[in-house]
Amino acid sequence: MGKVIYHIDLNSFFASAEVLLDPTLKGKPIAVAGHSRRGVISTASYEARQFGVNSAMPTAMALQLCPNLIIVNGHSSFYQELSLKFIETIKKYTSVIEQASIDECYADMSEAIKNFERPMDLAWQIQTELLNDIGLKCSIGVAPNKFLAKMASDMKKPMGITVLRIQEVPAKLWPLKIDDMRGVGKKTAPILHDMGIHTIGDLANPTDIEKLRLVFGKNTDTIIQKANGLDDSELICDWDVKTMSQSTTFTNDLTDYDELKSVFLQLSKKLSTRMGHENKVGNLITITIKYFDFSISNRSRKLDEYISSSDDIYQNALDLFDENVEDIPMRLIGVGVSNLKNKEEIQVQINLFTQKPELSEYSKTQELIKKLNKSISIPSLKPASSLLKKKG
Repeated sequence: MGKVIYHIDLNSFFASAEVLLDPTLKGKPIAVAGHSRRGVISTASYEARQFGVNSAMPTAMALQLCPNLIIVNGHSSFYQELSLKFIETIKKYTSVIEQASIDECYADMSEAIKNFERPMDLAWQIQTELLNDIGLKCSIGVAPNKFLAKMASDMKKPMGITVLRIQEVPAKLWPLKIDDMRGVGKKTAPILHDMGIHTIGDLANPTDIEKLRLVFGKNTDTIIQKANGLDDSELICDWDVKTMSQSTTFTNDLTDYDELKSVFLQLSKKLSTRMGHENKVGNLITITIKYFDFSISNRSRKLDEYISSSDDIYQNALDLFDENVEDIPMRLIGVGVSNLKNKEEIQVQINLFTQKPELSEYSKTQELIKKLNKSISIPSLKPASSLLKKKG
């Protein structure tokens, strides 16, 4: 049996938490909003969503859509308490857990699922336990990798359990709108539509890959692989204490994308400078977002190579932001690089596998043979260097 990855997503988490605090709110259209001067909805109950109310919507607009909407202030400490209970519940079944944010996690259930006669019994048991013990509903996506598990958990809400196998990708995944694909941001989707890419299937089988590279850059091949259901990213659950990070808290909550990009650039430059002074490089990039209601979201990506330059940090941090973060007012942004090592340590490893041994006599002989080869014009003769390679 291959890997079995669960993505467990608490449904309408903040609104559900408020119902736990005040049971009289149950079944009513409610929305959680902070004290932002912009008056923006953080999250809404499913009853409110039926009226078109959703996150990032101005409160005034939400009240127009749903005049009976009940606005409640967030209780961040209670949210954190519930989140801890949520993760502790999942830890009963596996220790391989990556907490993606306050209300969602990935869990490797490859071993745990063997203890159940029917594979879906485990998902049902977790769902039931979270509801009965903590009072929280959840949706669970079951798949062989993180990407498909996340996509699956979004397919049925609330209280859904969805299995998405590789062979089911053409039937279940490809018909979905490109806007629904994890990794395609709200600003990227319109660009893809203009290119004629309207579904995930269109992205999985592109007609012009080079044009796509103008949109996704070095991540083009990865995004196409994910559209085909392929994702080799590992769960990040063993955090290395060797971490350097930079963060900033805003005087006023930010939503403007260009301003946020500028913040990421400045943080990346400061972090790169610090890493340079410490002579460090790292291969785990992390962004931290604190929203106006004090909820926190962390997103991480393990890289194939070690980085320290501001450009590399900025691009990877911005990619994570574009792929994962909602357009909700933010009061803090942080960027971190982990799994730090000394530059020399990485350079030694690279040299070990890529550089030729420094044999001065060998090098001199090679140069001499090259000159002799240039002077030989008889085509039937093999270059002397090929003879030397055979001997070596």
